[in-house]
Amino acid sequence: MKGLFVGLITLDCVYQVHHIPDANEKTVAQASWLGAGGPATNAAVTFSQMGNAAQVLGALGQHPMTSLIHADLAHHGVDILDLSPAIADPPPLSTILVTAATGDRAVISRNAIGRQIEPPLHYDHWLRGVDVVLVDGHQMALGRAIATLARQRNIPVVIDAGSWKPGFETVLPLATSVIAAAKFRLPDQPTALGTLQALHQMGIPEVAMTHGPDPIQLWRNGTIVELPVPQVAVTDTLGAGDIFHGAFCHYRLSHDVEPALTLAAQVAAQSCQRFGPRS
Repeated sequence: MKGLFVGLITLDCVYQVHHIPDANEKTVAQASWLGAGGPATNAAVTFSQMGNAAQVLGALGQHPMTSLIHADLAHHGVDILDLSPAIADPPPLSTILVTAATGDRAVISRNAIGRQIEPPLHYDHWLRGVDVVLVDGHQMALGRAIATLARQRNIPVVIDAGSWKPGFETVLPLATSVIAAAKFRLPDQPTALGTLQALHQMGIPEVAMTHGPDPIQLWRNGTIVELPVPQVAVTDTLGAGDIFHGAFCHYRLSHDVEPALTLAAQVAAQSCQRFGPRS
């Protein structure tokens, strides 16, 4: 199977620490990791490691630091479709602090600020042979164009709704599956239940929300179905949601939505037991 993952490509520097430092405090990390990041990118790595072909579509450029991203993704079998190869600036950088005792993470990132891409005149060839598309919302115009063409070709479109971003209202209705994070809210919906219901009313066939260690909420036939997730000893939650989405893309191609969500949660739970988004 082949997946196209549209969105953010970053360089992540991850530190495992005893605690988040206070102002003017220095601390020594217990462990560290450096590699490619971003929701679509981590999902693509997961999809590839589950035996599929994966391509990530975004803006990377030619700064020397991008070689680290290229090497990491090549090692994990992910191809890069770079629509901004001439950019000389550093790639978006993310610094992540993971608290060793809880696995909670604190993230500082530039995301795709200053790197928004307009789709080129011809891009239908990117969908040749593609079985599933994932859009993370960090490249809104590009994601909208790809999702529109994918739906015209009956290719499933999965949206990772991690946080609200301007323009999402034009992309969300194009999805076949929206999996939202617990804190995701539509601008006019202050509650999780209201957000799930409003997403369903957009005509999205499959709408779900993850809640970390708590059950996944799936909107089905006008009610909420709760799907339990594995309870594990958590070492690091970084990338668990991205890994969940990549695994869901894999399983949804051969399973109904409920077992696909359940199986994806099992993969994400495994990732939480290890430091870093690759181990």
